[in-house]
Amino acid sequence: MKPFLLTLVALTTILIPVAAQRIESQAGDRTRVVHLKTALNHLTVIEVAEPVVQVAAGSPSFKVEWRENKVFVQPTEADAASNLFIWTVSQRLSYELEPAGKVADMDFAIDQMTAQVEPVKPTSSSAPAPASPSITELLLTGKPVWLLPSKQRVAKPVEVWIGDLYERDGRLLIRYAVRNQSSEPYSIDTPVVYKLDGVRSPQSLYGLTNSQLGDEQAAKLKAKQQTPVNVLAGQIRPPRIAPGEDAVGVVALRIPSSTHPTILLFKFPNLKPSESESSDGQVSAYLVW
Repeated sequence: MKPFLLTLVALTTILIPVAAQRIESQAGDRTRVVHLKTALNHLTVIEVAEPVVQVAAGSPSFKVEWRENKVFVQPTEADAASNLFIWTVSQRLSYELEPAGKVADMDFAIDQMTAQVEPVKPTSSSAPAPASPSITELLLTGKPVWLLPSKQRVAKPVEVWIGDLYERDGRLLIRYAVRNQSSEPYSIDTPVVYKLDGVRSPQSLYGLTNSQLGDEQAAKLKAKQQTPVNVLAGQIRPPRIAPGEDAVGVVALRIPSSTHPTILLFKFPNLKPSESESSDGQVSAYLVW
């Protein structure tokens, strides 16, 4: 019986300190401070999930070294405490180094667990977001606008040509050009746009879709009213056109499409601010859309 008891006592003496000494696994957390228990003449190893780029301890009472993804901590004084920072490629870890204590209570090693990120599986109800069209795709979907000829064309101080238009998501984007044929600079801004309602025309408008009306066709139009169109945005370069120079502009409209031809009137600033709308200085253009 005595040999058995001696053996049991010996095993208990050996196993109890081993069970108390810790090798822990912890997830990396930037907002958490991990308390590290050390012992004199013993080394504690911190093994992180990626290479270490820098370490810093608050006191020389702890010897700190690192190699690849492992940091070695060893106290050199019995009653000293400090803190420790470890920087990796993507994170910072914080530790509180407690005064050296018993070997049975120390942390032998701390292993950082690699976070497992589960991929997000799209549900059947979720649809992928539509990709924005490229510049090439946008240009290829454009429709050219043709300027209808006039038998008796009169040169104007300022001419406007509507080049092409683009439709997308209930919006209409129109590109135009302006030429200043006067002898004075012309300051231009985003045009005011109107939709002509109750239009009467001597010729069918269905064959004139995507056309800019000439002076003769525009003069023969009769409309009951003009309804302002919502102008979302507009740009033109340059905003001040020198005599004999051109400018290019774009204007975006919010207007619902229709199965019937729609006439849009674009009104630009007068050549001279003092001129009335009925004078020759009025700058406008008509688009059949």
